[in-house]
Amino acid sequence: MPWLERPLLAIVRHEYAAAMRFAEDDAAEVMPAAPSRPCQLYVHVPFCEVLCPFCSFHRVRFNASRTLRYFDALRREIGLYHAAGFRFSDIYVGGGTPTVDADELVATLDAVRATSPVRSISIETNPNHLQPETLRRYRAAGVTRLSVGVQSFDDGLLERMERRGKYGSGAQIRERLALAHGIFPTLNVDMIFNLPGQTMAMLEHDLAALLALGVDQVSFYPLMIARSARHAMQRAMGLADPRLRHPMYERILDTLLPSYRAASAWCFSRVEGMFDEYIVDQDDYVGVGSGAFSYVGGAMYSTTFSLAHYQRRIESGLSGITQRRFLGLKERMRYDFLMRLFGGELRHDYIRARYGRAFPLRMAPELAVMRMIGATRHDADAIRLTRLGMYCWMLMMAEFFNAVNGVREQMREHVRAELDAWNQEATVSVASIGRSSA
Repeated sequence: MPWLERPLLAIVRHEYAAAMRFAEDDAAEVMPAAPSRPCQLYVHVPFCEVLCPFCSFHRVRFNASRTLRYFDALRREIGLYHAAGFRFSDIYVGGGTPTVDADELVATLDAVRATSPVRSISIETNPNHLQPETLRRYRAAGVTRLSVGVQSFDDGLLERMERRGKYGSGAQIRERLALAHGIFPTLNVDMIFNLPGQTMAMLEHDLAALLALGVDQVSFYPLMIARSARHAMQRAMGLADPRLRHPMYERILDTLLPSYRAASAWCFSRVEGMFDEYIVDQDDYVGVGSGAFSYVGGAMYSTTFSLAHYQRRIESGLSGITQRRFLGLKERMRYDFLMRLFGGELRHDYIRARYGRAFPLRMAPELAVMRMIGATRHDADAIRLTRLGMYCWMLMMAEFFNAVNGVREQMREHVRAELDAWNQEATVSVASIGRSSA
């Protein structure tokens, strides 16, 4: 497989970088047209008590008073989409750390559930927020999946990632996960492999801990670092060894697949019906909040990365969208090819309904190459990933999100002064994090 990685990643990197070029449309007052069916809602909560130096997401330090205004804007924006005809079947709340304010998060979930036929809700959190009483509040508010950012149970890696002082040792994190187990239909643990300094023995220790805990779902991501964070990570942890990426992924599959099924190329679930945060089975999704992305009707949209501008737009009756990009036919085909196969299969009936006979003609080179290298198999009802294909798609999705991270970097740079001022105003001591009641 190493012989294939470099050319594959070079091609994918070029294509996704081009696909993520947005056009500024700050005066836009028209939302995307609502699809005929309920779609997924992504809610972005950009607040963290302390900022991890390697995080590529759009986030700022938590500030209690300013957070209230932001959540109010979130609920108003959701109301704007409802008035425009949107209905939501599933909710994913990411960040940041969405659970920094339990009252505001619950109120926001209640607002969506009051107006949409919501069937599932997933929220992200950190290990310090695993207080059973608060988690039960989220369950009462309809949360069906809790996703906990752990990354590793190895104390040395946690220390070098600057996470041990914030979220506890590996042993403490395991204890908190054990207390949270059983409260939600799905308890997911987010992990990272191929970290700088991570050995195969460390990975095996993490896998053994996960099996011992018996969590419902594990998301095992390859290391994905934005360009702006690479120097900080290199100073703190060194460089990752790319030669370990494939054998580590194989070890993950060998260890987890006997007990779990592959819900996607990097998400492993014990039972049917669980999902992770990436859109593999819906045509459209709406993102609300500062720095959120949407994909509706074959076009991609981005809300403003300025929190102040976002709040002003919402309070004046506009959505947060300030950028959009209409995808051409081949780009939409590539997007569906990537996302659907990331979930394991691309069904022929789905492709015929969306593209007719155009798909196999326009996508012939990609289809032929992936079949030739053994990444896909063509069954009577669907194209499906092979085991090699799972690794290929894991790499491709990582490159897609690296392209998204590049857009985030660019957009955050435009509002750097505002974000720096916000972060200087709001400070939370590391010592207080483990005692958080949110």
